[in-house]
Amino acid sequence: QRYRMVFENSPVSIWEEDFSEVKKLFAGLTKKKVNDIETYFAQHPEVVRQCADLVKIVDVNRVAVKMHSAENKSELLAGLANTFTPESFDTFRQGMICLWNGCTEMASDSVVKTLVGDRRNVTVYFSVCPGYEETLSKVIVSLTDITERKRLEEELLRVQKLESVGLLAGGIAHDFNNILTVILGNVSMAKMQVASEDEIFKMLSEAEIASVRAQALTKQLLTFAKGGAPVKETASIKDLLKESSSFALHGSKSTCEFSIAEDLWSVDIDVGQMSQVINNIMINANQAMPGGGIIQVAAENLIIEDALGLPVKPGRYIKISITDQGVGILEKHLLHIFDPYFTTKHEGSGFGLAITYSIAKKHDGHITVESEVGVGTTFHIYLPASDKAVPEKEEVKLIKGQGRILVMDDEAFLRNIVGRMLEKLGYESEFAKNGSEAIEMYKRAKEADKPYVAVILDLTIPGGMGGKEAIKNLLKIDPEIKAIVSSGYSDDPVLANSEEYGFKGMIPKPFEYRVLGKVLQEVLKGE
Repeated sequence: QRYRMVFENSPVSIWEEDFSEVKKLFAGLTKKKVNDIETYFAQHPEVVRQCADLVKIVDVNRVAVKMHSAENKSELLAGLANTFTPESFDTFRQGMICLWNGCTEMASDSVVKTLVGDRRNVTVYFSVCPGYEETLSKVIVSLTDITERKRLEEELLRVQKLESVGLLAGGIAHDFNNILTVILGNVSMAKMQVASEDEIFKMLSEAEIASVRAQALTKQLLTFAKGGAPVKETASIKDLLKESSSFALHGSKSTCEFSIAEDLWSVDIDVGQMSQVINNIMINANQAMPGGGIIQVAAENLIIEDALGLPVKPGRYIKISITDQGVGILEKHLLHIFDPYFTTKHEGSGFGLAITYSIAKKHDGHITVESEVGVGTTFHIYLPASDKAVPEKEEVKLIKGQGRILVMDDEAFLRNIVGRMLEKLGYESEFAKNGSEAIEMYKRAKEADKPYVAVILDLTIPGGMGGKEAIKNLLKIDPEIKAIVSSGYSDDPVLANSEEYGFKGMIPKPFEYRVLGKVLQEVLKGE
């Protein structure tokens, strides 16, 4: 009675099995002069299958029935075959080798299959009961379900991979954005000097469009960056979904059908990064349907509680679901689709979905995927809802001003282009190569009663003091300093939280001079 109580109420799956027929098979192999059982099994895999068929299942407990989605015990007592996967068959083979060599215990992680076809990660432990070593007629096998633990381990590993790639990607993006600032700045100013009907204007416009596309590439790299926090604004997911979907499917055979809640909450997002998320998933959905098809895009309000089992904080969320009617994703690939470099396509870097996953995480959200081969795939994106209303958009106009601006940047070509931009905007400019020089110049100007109306500080200065350190010293000199932080990349999320560090404004690279004029006006007017 005591054994029965422990057996039935154990929190793990327990199987009592009889291996006596396997023992007889082993005796026959010994008579055939088989010595190396591992090599023999490798040459005769059918013998391993024969061993499995000879195992008699005496009893299973209630957890075993539940874990394998069986109706009752008799469905499992029929044999092991229905629960085997390639992984668990290999574990069974290792167990047979162990028994042949006289071992009475073995533990191993494996994967079993339920009677309805689901796969479960398990830790398998088997033990020959004392006194039955010769006959092997009483063996206890226990299976501990570790599916959730394995999922969390995969999640952690995926995050670590993204962080590793980020160290390299961030440095590349920083240098690339510096170059783009010069290109985009010169092109935007050159356009102002020619008539809109002129052929040169059209050529410059194409160069400007190309620069903006190049900027989108650096955003993909920046998403991997260690501290590349989103620069958020309150936005409407409804508008973003329609615009990004339309852009991604332009010229394709696929179309979208939208089902978006009328009262959908707003969200605080980095619009550029979130556009990448929709764009990447749409491209994958379209590629999954070579002959074209309909992609269902749904968005709804959702209250997430602990019971839902998602790795996000409880609260108000927006749930976006994007469903295709494509070829689907093989089960063995589902765990890896968000890994950097993983791809099943002949062309592609394997970055798209890794970027998507990273962006969702950096927005305190989450992304999941479910798929059925031959039926289609659905991506679910969860984003925290905002309490703020979406502000009305304003066109960036040319806003001029006046006064002296101190620009700190280690790159001479960047100082030159920003100086020309400021001149076009009506400002005077002076330059510093690093934070120490900027502090000294600001101090001298203040003592001479010729203060700068604003300073623009580059965040990262290789081998010198950058903007983050410089602003601390400048605030001691002038607590009311109007400082703007600028960067193409940051190890810290200073751009996303510039006010917390003492800055009055921020301008990410690359930028053109109308944007610079707008930021300067907002900072100088204290808006």
